[in-house]
Amino acid sequence: MTGPAPLPTALTELTGVRYPVVQTGMGWVAGPRLVSATANAGALGILASATMTVEQLRAAVREVRSRTDAPFGVNLRADAGDAAERVGVMIEEGVRVASFALAPSKELIARLKDAGVVVMPSVGARRHAEKVAAWGADAVMVQGGEGGGHTGSVATTVLLPQVVDAVDIPVVAAGGFHDGRGLVAALAYGAAGIGMGTRFLLTSDSTVPEAVKARYLAATVQDVTVTDRLDGLPHRMLRTAMVDALERSGRAASLLRAVRHAAAFRKESGASWPRLVRDGLAMKHGRELTWSQVLLAANTPMLLKASLVEGRTDIGVMASGQVAGVIGDLPSCAELVGRIMAEARLSLKELGAL
Repeated sequence: MTGPAPLPTALTELTGVRYPVVQTGMGWVAGPRLVSATANAGALGILASATMTVEQLRAAVREVRSRTDAPFGVNLRADAGDAAERVGVMIEEGVRVASFALAPSKELIARLKDAGVVVMPSVGARRHAEKVAAWGADAVMVQGGEGGGHTGSVATTVLLPQVVDAVDIPVVAAGGFHDGRGLVAALAYGAAGIGMGTRFLLTSDSTVPEAVKARYLAATVQDVTVTDRLDGLPHRMLRTAMVDALERSGRAASLLRAVRHAAAFRKESGASWPRLVRDGLAMKHGRELTWSQVLLAANTPMLLKASLVEGRTDIGVMASGQVAGVIGDLPSCAELVGRIMAEARLSLKELGAL
């Protein structure tokens, strides 16, 4: 392929990609078109499967494969009831990397590794990185508080070096990255590459509606907020009418809204009410949640879909990293990755001259 020269790191050697850049698995965003464009650009594209049925996952994997010969990955929910079945699809279809939003079990890690699949869980704390490394994970992605979606409170610049010092497997840094300078900074901290979500969402290859992309591009850093009113966990997103309504609502209004969204999700997914409640309760992780938060936790995908697929920013949520406030264009994935690598090499050259 044409483009900048490869930049070998432990991540590129492990996954077989050309550049140490990962497009993270964003629900409703990281579909076959974005993933294949990322892979063809030389970076690691991650297909988001949490918003797909098992059959849709297999079809999506095959579509990516029809668009690219480059390695790519699939992101899974480790706590999903059909996680083992999804892992089976990945193994059968020859997916290179398995990414997880929550720590997978030792047994799931072993099954994937036995099949030659690279296992790379995402974590938000040092202790979680230590746990999955001890269980046999091949690499770990660590997301600092700047990252979009569910996030922690510790900044990447503080969390990343802690994790790098704690584990002896490749570490991918996520949360706050969007350019080549950030890649060089992550490498200086000891990371093997960077993961980016919002930056890849804001490309011409992303299927997010153009009007929604415009909302992201217009946002300032101050327009990106964190709320726990959605599902009880800190969730970084753009401030929208939906976010304002959640934060203003009393318990009764929140429950009514949650039931309405849950009903829509149930209709689309075919899930039963007991399953929705079970899924919501499974996401509690020892926290005290109201019933509205339990239901919203189970059908958060529908709130994301409303904005990111249907363009309904008035009733949906827009997960976003803080970098949305400093992004001002919509390059293709090839242009973006090429630019990042050129910036990184220039930064490395300038540092070498000091």
